[in-house]
This record gives sequence, structure tokens and C-alpha cells, in this order.
Amino acid sequence: MSGKYCQECGTALTEKYLENEGMIPFCPKCNQYRFPMYNVAVSMIVVNKMTGKILLIKQYGRPFFILVAGYVNRTESLEHAAIREIKEETGMTVSSIKFNRTRFFEPSNTLMCNFTAFVEDDSELSVNNEVDSYCWFSKDEARENIKPESLAAYFLDSYLDE
Repeated sequence: MSGKYCQECGTALTEKYLENEGMIPFCPKCNQYRFPMYNVAVSMIVVNKMTGKILLIKQYGRPFFILVAGYVNRTESLEHAAIREIKEETGMTVSSIKFNRTRFFEPSNTLMCNFTAFVEDDSELSVNNEVDSYCWFSKDEARENIKPESLAAYFLDSYLDE
């Protein structure tokens, strides 16, 4: 059960059967079901339309390449979050975007939503302080250089294998 206490009153949750839903966390004090809560984030396969290359980045002092990603703000659409994160982290403007797939990431209790985002070229590229380094890779090079056995690799491999 995610969340052991009621987010309204702090009472320890129990589990109670709800028709058509199954066992759901329940607050006996509020007499309310408390459906599981989780974070939502976006990750993007950024493709340069001019070269066909894929942008991978390194962040937070880690030695491996990943996809551009970030959390979705409250009331924000997934598409807006994807476009905003690319602009914030790379300075580039997305010309078109396509939804790919989702996967739940247990370590951070996050539903990751993946997109392919196309930029016209890299003329606007100016990374912010969240990005340690970056590189444009061919499709094969991107597959070889992304962090192995990661969620980023799953999204990239799924995209490349379509």
C-alpha cells in the first residue's frame, strides 16, 4: 500500500474492498477511500530534424548519458511539461512532439511518460546548470551510450525498435 497515513487527517490507513476497484487504502476516521498517489514526470527523446541525431545528457555528476526529463507541475499537461523541460534544460524550441509510452518507476514512485520531441536544429542549444554535458548521437550511437538497463534505455530502445 502506498502512503500509510491519510493525507487529510494523518490516521493510519487500512484496506477496504471497493466494488469494481478491489482493495483500496481507506481512512476509518474520514470514512473515505484514499486512492494511491504518485508523481508524474516526462522524459524526451530529443531528435534534431536536420541531422536525425538524438540528444543525450549527463546530469548531477553522474557518469552516464540519459534522456532529458523532468517532473510535471500541478495543472500542467504532459505535452507542455515536455516542451518546457527541453526549453529549460537545453534552450531549444520543440517544433513537434509525439507521445510514445509510459512506465512506472518504483524507486521514485513516478509514472514516467515518454515523448519524442523534434527540434529543427541545434542553433538554440544552450544548456542550463542542470546539465553537466551533452552529446548528439546517431541512433546506433545513442543506443550504445545511454545508461544500460535504465528506464531511459527502455524508452530509447522501444522508440528505435518501432
